Amino acid sequence: MRKRRRRSNPWRIVVLALLIGAMIYVNQVVVPEVPKPFVPTPTPTTNPEAYLTKAEEAFKAGQLTEAIQAYQQAILHDPDNPSLHVALARVQLLAGQYEAALTSAENALLLNPDYAMAHALRGYALYKLGDTVQAQTALQRALELDPNNALAHAFLAEIYADQQLYPKADEEIRKALALAPGDLEVRQIYGYILFSESYYDRAIEEYKAALAINPNIPSLHITLGLLYRAQGKYGEAIDEFLKANALNPTDPMPDAYIATTYATQGEYGRALQYAAKAAEEAPGDPYMHGNYGLMLYKNGKYAEAVKELGLAVHGGETEDGVLVKGLPLDYGRVADYYSVYGLALVKIGRCDEAIPVFQAILAGVPTDEVAVYNAHQGLSMCAAQTEETPTPEGTGTPEATPTP
Repeated sequence: MRKRRRRSNPWRIVVLALLIGAMIYVNQVVVPEVPKPFVPTPTPTTNPEAYLTKAEEAFKAGQLTEAIQAYQQAILHDPDNPSLHVALARVQLLAGQYEAALTSAENALLLNPDYAMAHALRGYALYKLGDTVQAQTALQRALELDPNNALAHAFLAEIYADQQLYPKADEEIRKALALAPGDLEVRQIYGYILFSESYYDRAIEEYKAALAINPNIPSLHITLGLLYRAQGKYGEAIDEFLKANALNPTDPMPDAYIATTYATQGEYGRALQYAAKAAEEAPGDPYMHGNYGLMLYKNGKYAEAVKELGLAVHGGETEDGVLVKGLPLDYGRVADYYSVYGLALVKIGRCDEAIPVFQAILAGVPTDEVAVYNAHQGLSMCAAQTEETPTPEGTGTPEATPTP
């Protein structure tokens, strides 16, 4: 008797097909993705501690931009660590990146609202951005949380010094010095207060003390250079500006300070070289174009001076297409840009453009002695000028070379 053939179960076929498919997937997809033991991964990840080490080493070397980038990388790996945001804010303040420092300090406070150092750094950033009231509130909050926060005392001292409240400034900075005599910012601010009180020798010693802590901070060399220049020690001043320049070659300020220092000594040719470099490094900065224009004028390059001073006064576009926003008329160096711009226009026979500039100076900054003197001289020169006789050099006008 023939056996009847067993009918195949369709569900069993489906299950077998699924099992076979799963085995193929594991063999071809999953297994290759499992790293073999003792074989390095193709893209190794960096330990967050390595970024911290890199940031600290860069800071010690005065490479503030690199230190900031390293702290930012560390934060990407550990975003919930408020101390990293505080460390970043502190370097950003030293680098003059006040908006960024404010953001970093506030990020730390989002993670820890009672972080005294974050309040202190936030307060200083606010002050540097022009919000004195909120700055003092933040600094007082920092001291409520930690009365021994040396930086909060030092930051308050700087605010009081700028307000010419010197007894209060001295009281706060002495507290800071007692708490943290080896703190770079404390020594720096103490030097700043002495500078503002015209104690130049003592201020120099404090900036040297700050540089002994870290000799590679460009801003310390710049201020020390300004102190030397205030004492008439021009060689020492230029040496300090050059050190700052070497540490941060893209910063236009050391070059601008070198230019005006040489101009103070009457070395206008050398001044011109550095002023040109500063304007090249900051093509969108009207102040750099204004300083460059002053040096061009001092070197008798009147048409070029008109071009550069015109960018400072009216704004416009450089040859490379960089937009420059003109400076509204104001006392001090801006008034100097306007008055020398007018004089340069006179020198090339464009009194029709110069006269409105002089009139604006007389109406807008009537108590600025240098600018008003230049405006009156320029108007007199235009009145006496004829088509055949352009104004000669050396008229005795006190064309200013203001300090940046």
